[in-house]
Amino acid sequence: MSQAIGIVELSSIAKGMEVCDLMLKSANVELLVSKTLCPGKFLLMVGGDVGAVTQSVQSGTQHSGHLLVDSIVLPNIHPSVLPALSGLNAVEERQAIGVVETWSAVACITAADRAVKAAHITLVRIHMAFGIGGKCYQVISGDIADVKNAVEVANQSAGENGLLIYSTVIPRPHQALWQQLVQGA
Repeated sequence: MSQAIGIVELSSIAKGMEVCDLMLKSANVELLVSKTLCPGKFLLMVGGDVGAVTQSVQSGTQHSGHLLVDSIVLPNIHPSVLPALSGLNAVEERQAIGVVETWSAVACITAADRAVKAAHITLVRIHMAFGIGGKCYQVISGDIADVKNAVEVANQSAGENGLLIYSTVIPRPHQALWQQLVQGA
C-alpha cells in the first residue's frame, strides 16, 4: 500500500483529465482513482511517498483554478480506507452503525480516515458521489460508544470546511437496514 494518498476533486470532467495528466507527470505517483462523479465532477486519487504525493497534489490544485472543489494529502492512511472506497470491509456481527454524509468526496474520505484512527470501529464503506447528487457518505460499525466517538471525530473533520451535511448513530439497526448498509444485500 502507498504511504500516502492525495485527492483532487474538480467540478469539470475535461479539466479533471487534464489535471490528472499533469499530476502524473509532475511526480513519481501511482494513479489509484480517476473517475467521474455526480453531478459532473471528477475525482483523482494518487498514491506514493508523502513528498511525491504532496508535489503531485500541489501541481494539480494550482492547475485546477476555479474548477477545484477540494483537495488533500493524507499521509499514513488507515489500511481500511481504500477497500472501503472500492467495496465493503467485512463485518462479523450486527452492531451499532454510524453514517456521516458530506458535500464532497475529499471531506468524506478525510473524515473516514480520521474516524477509523480515533476509535475501534470498522469502516464498512465509503460511497462516493455517484447517483447521489455529488454527496458522499461513509458507513461505520462497532460498539455504540466507539461508533459515537468515531462519528463525532468525522463530524469535526467534515465540519472544518463546512462540508458536513448530516450524521446519525443507530444503536440497534433493524436487520433489513443492517443487510443493506453492511452486507451490501
